[in-house]
Amino acid sequence: MPASKPLRRSYHMWAGSQSLLSPKGRRSYSSVPGASPAHASKTALVISPEGLSSPVRELYDRLQRFMEQRVYPVEPELQRHQASADRWSPSPLIEDLKEKAKAEGLWNLFLPLETDPEKKYGAGLTNMEYAHLCEVMGTSLYAPEIFNCSAPDTGNMELLVRYGTEEQKAHWLIPLLEGKARSCFAMTEPQVPCWAIPTCWAPCGLCPQGMQAAGSSNQNVPTQVASSDATNIEASIREEDGFYVLNGHKWWISGILDPRCQLCVFMGKTDPQALSHRQHSVLLVPMDTPGIKVIRPLTVYGLEDAPGGHGEVRFEHVRVPRENIVLGPGRGFEIAQGRLGPGRIHHCMRLIGFSERALALMKARVKSRVAFGKPLVEQGTVLADIAQSRVEIEQARLLVLKAAHLMDVAGNKAAALDIAMIKMVAPSMAYRVIDRAIQAFGAAGLSNDYPLAQFFAWARALRLADGPDEVHRATVAKMELKQRP
Repeated sequence: MPASKPLRRSYHMWAGSQSLLSPKGRRSYSSVPGASPAHASKTALVISPEGLSSPVRELYDRLQRFMEQRVYPVEPELQRHQASADRWSPSPLIEDLKEKAKAEGLWNLFLPLETDPEKKYGAGLTNMEYAHLCEVMGTSLYAPEIFNCSAPDTGNMELLVRYGTEEQKAHWLIPLLEGKARSCFAMTEPQVPCWAIPTCWAPCGLCPQGMQAAGSSNQNVPTQVASSDATNIEASIREEDGFYVLNGHKWWISGILDPRCQLCVFMGKTDPQALSHRQHSVLLVPMDTPGIKVIRPLTVYGLEDAPGGHGEVRFEHVRVPRENIVLGPGRGFEIAQGRLGPGRIHHCMRLIGFSERALALMKARVKSRVAFGKPLVEQGTVLADIAQSRVEIEQARLLVLKAAHLMDVAGNKAAALDIAMIKMVAPSMAYRVIDRAIQAFGAAGLSNDYPLAQFFAWARALRLADGPDEVHRATVAKMELKQRP
């Protein structure tokens, strides 16, 4: 049933006072007229903020007001800082907004109720409830950090809640929850020949599979570490005198360049002879440990994503106390899968927000521009693009909410098919919607005067960062073939 009020979505551009749209609009529609709190129970799929329970709807409204009053207006200043000489230092404005968000109870919203049933660490939202709020945060590139809901910290905090010892939680989880520290996750490895690594940690003849020792007759054989298959991870973890010693070459380690980054969650191989999914372990590595060498920041379509960045890093004889291992040796894949529980679809939730804002900007733009004697909004191709974008956003949102709902009522494993499907759908959908918006803006859409260029880069990057499209398609196909005809 349609809501009695018309659908209204309005989001800012970030070019200061040149606001294209009123910030007071919001997504507003419901499948159930006069929705009551009962519709937000774990047995109901709530497709509209109107259907959320009263406490969650009030939280949603407060989040909307905070975005409209405090976040959108300062985006131009945040963007200028991101491009300034001080970009590798955290923005004081972001830190100030964090304190304001915390004071208003808009903090650590991401931890799912299933992980934190006593609401000890977070807001106690279900995955589906959080999806509605996460979409709102996704309309701004800066918002997730302001509410302490940004990756990779969210995944690392959930890892510690699920698997950490009480000592590990006290040491690492609490500072992260309080926003006093940042973290990174060191998993991905580059494909490089042995001779390209200045410091080889493996004695001749004992190199990992596919690698040739420095000085051997065949030095141009690359390591087989394609990131789409995590069993290829070759970084070594060996036990020595009550410590674990880490050696490896990692890259695309998001957040590691941030001066606030205090914790690196490291995945490496402890037992090369074990079964492929029992060879790896996860360790908590303090960033001030000797031997961690950041080689360089990597760019995404020329964007540095300061101050966190995406680093290429070497770990050379990094010694970590034994008590820093998570769960125990050989549990790395179990932990990595658990870490990607609700976090599997947080990016998908935010991509809906990206897309909504891109479409809102596009609609305002084409109403204000004239080409070939008439407004762009009257051009048939533009109308077709708007219609196609609306349909694709709605389809993706429903699949996001369905996946989140299944995670709540049946568990992450039972929702695996829907999770894989939305991770196939959302980044590609956002990529297309944002591309149409850029086309409507013309050359201006390529600039940093608007958030579109960065939205586009992130949407494209997530077709790899959250697992390659090909892997998700293969997962969906295999699960489909297992179904009865």
